[in-house]
Order: sequence, then structure tokens, then C-alpha cells
Amino acid sequence: MNDNSINDTRKAELLSTTVEHIDIREYDARPLIDAMGKMSFTSRDLARATRIYNQMLEDPDCTIFLVVAGSTSAAGCMDLYAELVRSNMVDCIVATGATIVDMDFFEGLGHKHYQALEIPDDDTLRSLYIDRIYDTYIDEEELQHVDNTIYELAESLAEKPYSSRAFIREMGKYLVAHGKKDNSLVKLAYEHDVPIFCPAFTDSSAGFGLVKHQVERIAAGKPYLTIDSVADFRELTQIKIEAGESGLLMIGGGVPKNFVQDTVVCAEILGHHDVAVHKYAVQVTVADVRDGACSSSTLQEAASWGKVSTAIEQMVFAEAGSVMPLLASDAWHRGAWKNREPRRWAKLFE
Repeated sequence: MNDNSINDTRKAELLSTTVEHIDIREYDARPLIDAMGKMSFTSRDLARATRIYNQMLEDPDCTIFLVVAGSTSAAGCMDLYAELVRSNMVDCIVATGATIVDMDFFEGLGHKHYQALEIPDDDTLRSLYIDRIYDTYIDEEELQHVDNTIYELAESLAEKPYSSRAFIREMGKYLVAHGKKDNSLVKLAYEHDVPIFCPAFTDSSAGFGLVKHQVERIAAGKPYLTIDSVADFRELTQIKIEAGESGLLMIGGGVPKNFVQDTVVCAEILGHHDVAVHKYAVQVTVADVRDGACSSSTLQEAASWGKVSTAIEQMVFAEAGSVMPLLASDAWHRGAWKNREPRRWAKLFE
């Protein structure tokens, strides 16, 4: 057996168990959340956060922003977020490029994430073209398929500036025609007119494909496509201005968290002094507040910047993959989403 065969066998062994994404419809977390509300510590925080999310769903005037940072999509929450879109439980998404491109679009093209049941040294993983996220594996060769697909998509579009929202909408359209997974978040968001913003879009596999597109176009003396981050901020602020009341369901922190909160300040700078702060806010995070970084800043701190209200907010200090299935299952089974009017904010930019 030659070295390539040995490597192929070893790689197949490591990539043998796929991550199975949780389906919040298959179990009813309401009794557990109710019981946790009578406890203390993080259990009670989670129960209160879940009640706040249900308030958002019950409020007929509330636009709900789903804000996602971190790797929960790769870890098993991908179908959870997709169900929130399918069931009209969120109206707009702000996320990292990794969440949208490297994880969801990646699976939309037919690829999988794998449980790392055995973790050799990372140099060995590199030699096998296996990327590691804690205890989860990604096949780098499959990830490069994403890079190349983004490149091909860019080559097919008009050479002009796009907001990340506009480009991701084209990705959703592509998955409708060529995708391998019905419940891709990107695909469902396209079908339900839920806009997705990635304020750091090129910090993902999209970046590699778009750089290749630009380099080849520049070398050929041809115009090229660009991502307009200012348009991202303007469009998201426009949604906040039009929406009025709003609520934030935030997983993790970082750029997506600050980006969506800043829309209130931006609206004020544009002269819309009547735009309210985000009325409801929930954040699930494991970040420590003591380093002063945005990822760990509390919702109370954000109130000092004029971004959110302190009246209806809850921090939940927990690993999101362990608590989001409970929160989302409770809200899905309580069924307030059945009476919500779809916002379809993507149509605002047609």
C-alpha cells in the first residue's frame, strides 16, 4: 500500500462520523424550561431569556434579529437556525462569514461536518487536509470547493459593488438551483426574504474566492466585483429605521453583535431621533466581561451607548450549543410564531 492509500484510509477513519444537527421540532422543551425557571444560576437565566424571546415573538410590532458568532452551526445547531427562518421566528440575520459560508453554504453544497472522536496531533491533521474546530472536523478539500464556488459565482455576476446581503442573496439563489440540502439557512433565507448580513464577509471562504476573482480580473485589465461594507451598515440601519420595535437574539458576540447594536446610533446620526433602542435583548456567551472587549460586554453596558434597553434583557453565560436547543424548542412549541406576520425585509432593497 503506497503512502497516498495509507493517508486516504487514515483520513476516512477520522472523517467517519458526521455531526447530526438537532431538530427542535422533535422534542418539547417547555416543561424543562418551566422547571429551570424555578431554579437558580444559569438555569433561571436561561428560562428568563426564553421568556424574553417568546415576548419578541408575541409582540406584533417587533422585528427579530438573529445574531450569530462562533461555531455552533458546525457543532450541531445548523438546522436549529434554519428552522427559525422556516417558521418565521426571525426576520433578519447578522452573522460571521464562517457561520454563513464555511458552515452553512458548505453543507448546502452537500458537504458535512464530522465529530472528532479521535484527535491526533494537529500537524498530522494538516498533512491529511483536515481542519479542526475543537472536537469537530472539516475536510479542507471540500472547503476549497466552497472557495471555488464563490469564485465561479462572482465571475457570473455584474462587476459592481455588492453589500454582503446582496451577495449572500445570490448564494441563496444559487443553492435553490444547485444545492444539495433543503434546509440550508442561506437557501431558506433567500426563499423567505430574510436578509443576511456578514459585516466581516471576506473573513471566510468567500474571501478566498473573491480575492481570486479580483486578482484574475485585475491581471486581465477587466472590472471586478467588490463587497461594500458601508452598504452593509446603511442597509441594516435602514431596516432598523423601518422596523421600529426590535429584539436581539444573540449567540456569541464580536463584530455581528456590535454591528446590529450600532444601527440605533447610526439612525440617530442620520437624523432619525425617534428610532427606539432595541427593546428586547438576549445574549448567550461564555466570554468574560473583565477584558473590556465587545464580545463580552454586557447588555447593560450597551445601554450606556444608547443601543439597547435595560428593561427587557438577559445575559446567559453558557456554551450556546448546550442551551440554544432548549430555548428554541420551547419557543417553537409555544407557537407564537404561527400568528406572526412575515416581515420579508429583503424586499426593501428590490
